[in-house]
Amino acid sequence: MNDDASVRRGVIRYALREYFGVLFIAVLLGVTSGRGDWVAGLALVGLYFTWVTATLLVLAPRSPGLLAERAQRRHQNTKGWDKAILALFGVETLARYVVAGLDQRFGWSPELPVAVQAAGAVACAAGFALVLWSMVANAWFSHVVRLQEERSQQVASGGPYAWVRHPGYLGTFGFELGSGLLLGSWPAVAIGACGVALLTVRTALEDRTLHRELAGYAEYAGRVRYRLLPGVW
Repeated sequence: MNDDASVRRGVIRYALREYFGVLFIAVLLGVTSGRGDWVAGLALVGLYFTWVTATLLVLAPRSPGLLAERAQRRHQNTKGWDKAILALFGVETLARYVVAGLDQRFGWSPELPVAVQAAGAVACAAGFALVLWSMVANAWFSHVVRLQEERSQQVASGGPYAWVRHPGYLGTFGFELGSGLLLGSWPAVAIGACGVALLTVRTALEDRTLHRELAGYAEYAGRVRYRLLPGVW
């Protein structure tokens, strides 16, 4: 099998999966809200579409192997606890969108000021930007916790990894909380906070795994002391 051809197919699978995800979110928000003209919902879909497109434009020529790896359905050495956390995170993500749409339909939350919703959009965009920067700086930015022996995984220490050990999670937090604000739904914000808590647990478990299994990670952790927030944790 031609490795280059396999990687190209993986990049195409990644693109198709991610754009299908954008479409799925658009349909889900439209159905649950009962509106096709929901400005906040369309803005969120637009942000997600922009992020997927930017990710492909930046990483397809620069790190196609990473996109191909992320497109795989099954991965070697995936931790059992990580499968459980990812399943729960998937449920949380679905619930956040469904609740936000229903909130829009039934008016559970008081109307949020436009400035608050705009702040949510900024948090989403900043979170996406930090995740993309992390992916550029880390060629082994997998969506599952495992040691990528087949790709000769090494410690990533450049870019945002010079300040915190898990910047990708920090970026995801921005979207977890910002999306609910953008959609004007306090229940969705609360669900997003549950997602943040879940990913914080995953950060600790992943950090422990990397200390144990990835050569050089303990030395890197000695230089970069904090997992997520400098001066805090």
